[in-house]
Amino acid sequence: MKHWGISAGLFALAGGLVIAPPVGTATAQDASDPTGKSQQGDVAVTIYNGDIALVQDVRELSFPRGRTRIEFPDVSSRIRPETLSFSADNTGIVEQNFDFDLLTPSKLMEKAVGETITLVRTNPATGAETRERAKVLSVAGGVVVQIGDRIEVLRDDGLPVRAVFDRVPDGLRARPTLSVTVDSTASGRRPASIRYLTTGLGWNADYVSLYDEGSGTLDMQGWVTLTNNTGTTFEDAKTVLVAGDPSTGRSNNGRGGYAPPPPPPRRPAQGTVRSIGTETADRERLADYYLYPLDARTTIANAQTKQVSFMDVQGVPARKIYARTLPWLASDSDPLQVESRLAFISSRQGGLGDALPAGTVRFYQRDAQGTPQFIGEDRIDHTPMGSEMSLKLGDAFDISVQAAVTARDRIASDEYARSARYRVITDGDVQEIEVQRAQTFYRTAMQYRVTNAKPQPVTVDVVQAGLDRGWWSQDFRVVSESIEGEQVNLDKRQWSVPVPANGETVLTVVYETRY
Repeated sequence: MKHWGISAGLFALAGGLVIAPPVGTATAQDASDPTGKSQQGDVAVTIYNGDIALVQDVRELSFPRGRTRIEFPDVSSRIRPETLSFSADNTGIVEQNFDFDLLTPSKLMEKAVGETITLVRTNPATGAETRERAKVLSVAGGVVVQIGDRIEVLRDDGLPVRAVFDRVPDGLRARPTLSVTVDSTASGRRPASIRYLTTGLGWNADYVSLYDEGSGTLDMQGWVTLTNNTGTTFEDAKTVLVAGDPSTGRSNNGRGGYAPPPPPPRRPAQGTVRSIGTETADRERLADYYLYPLDARTTIANAQTKQVSFMDVQGVPARKIYARTLPWLASDSDPLQVESRLAFISSRQGGLGDALPAGTVRFYQRDAQGTPQFIGEDRIDHTPMGSEMSLKLGDAFDISVQAAVTARDRIASDEYARSARYRVITDGDVQEIEVQRAQTFYRTAMQYRVTNAKPQPVTVDVVQAGLDRGWWSQDFRVVSESIEGEQVNLDKRQWSVPVPANGETVLTVVYETRY
C-alpha cells in the first residue's frame, strides 16, 4: 500500500460531498468546490520585475446589515496578507484571515488524525473491493491506523488501496481563500474590492532579432513572457507590466503561515551599453517606471507561461564589431578568438524607437538557402531610449588576437620624471616643475598580433585593460603606439586595428608605468 507521504493519488474524497457554509457567511462565495467556476470579479493585475505583483479584484456581493464574514476564494496562495486593502460602501473591515491550508492528500490525512475514514482495498487478482473503517492515529513518519482491535501501518507495498473521507476537515480549502469579517450599516448588493500584493507572478522581456549582414540591418520583435506560480488562475484580467524594481522593504513577515522562498537573484545583464540614452519613450510612466499595458484582457493561468508581443520593428541599422579585451601583461601562448558583437541604437531616429525592458536578445541570420539560423544571444538591463548597445553573439571563428610582452625593463626615476612635467600652484602662481622621486618605474613593450582568415577585411577593437591601479598609478604613459589609440577611461585604452582579408596586422605599444 502506498502511504500518503509518497503517493498523492492514494486518497480520494467521497463523491457527492456538499459543504454547507457557516451561518452568517456570504453564500455566493464557495471555496469548498475545487471544480467550481472562479469566484473572481473584475480583476486587474499589475506585474513588476523582482517577483512582486499587485492584484485588484472587484466583486458584486450581497451584504446583510451588521457583522458578517465574507469569503473571497481564488486569491493568490502567495498573498502577502498584511498588504490587503478592502473597500465597500457602508461597510468597514473588522478582521481578516487567510486560509492557506489547501486541500491536498497529505493535508487531508493530517487533519484526519483522531477521525475515522474508510480504507478501500482492491484484490489485484479478482478486482473485488473490501472496505474497512479505520481510525487515523498518527501521520508522523507514516500513517498509523486502528482497524478494529489491530494497529496497522500503511505501507508502500504497491497494493491498490485508497482512503475515502466522509467530509472535508475544517480549515482546509480547495482554493486559496481570504476571509474578511465586516460590519455593514446597510443591507443590499454592491461592489466590494480587495487589493493585495503577491509573489509568484513575474514577467520578463524576450527579443527575437533577424540580422541581415549584407544590408547592415536587423528586424526585432519583442515578447513579454508572463509566468504564474501563485496557485491561482486570474481570469480575463486587465494586465499592466511595469519595467522597474520597486523596493518592497522586506520579503516576508511570517504572518498567517505564509513563508514563500525569497526570489532568485536577478541574472546580471551582459550586454554592453556604449552610451546611455537620453530620449523619452512614448509610453505611460508611473513614478520612475515605464508601463507596458497589454492591449486586451488576458487569462493568466496558474503554472503557465504566456507570451505577448509588444514590439515589432524592421530595418534598424546595425553593425558587426569584433573585439578583445586583455588584462595587463597578457602574454598568450596561443591566439585567442575575438568576440563577435552586434551594435545598434534604440533612438527614435534610426533605431528601435523604444525603451527596452530587461531581457534576453536572441539573434538569427539567414544561411545561403535563406533559412534563419541562431547565431547567439545576450542579456540587456532596463535601457532608456536613445542608447547605443553592443551585444555579444559569440566568438569569431576566423579572427584572433595573440598578445605578447616583448620587453619589460626597469627605468630610473629621473628618466621617468623627464617624460612629463607637473603643474603646481604656489602663492597663486602657476609653475611647471620637474619631479624627481626615487621610485621604481617600468617600460613595457607589448605586441598584439591580429589575424583574419575571412575573405574580406575587418576592423578589430583591441582593448588593453588593467591600467588603473589606484591614485598612485594614474600617471602611466603610452609613449609609443603603431596605431593611434583612444583612452576609454583610466583603466582601458582601445585601438581600432584594420586587418586585411586573409591577412594580419601587428599592433605595438610601449607603456611607462609605476607597476
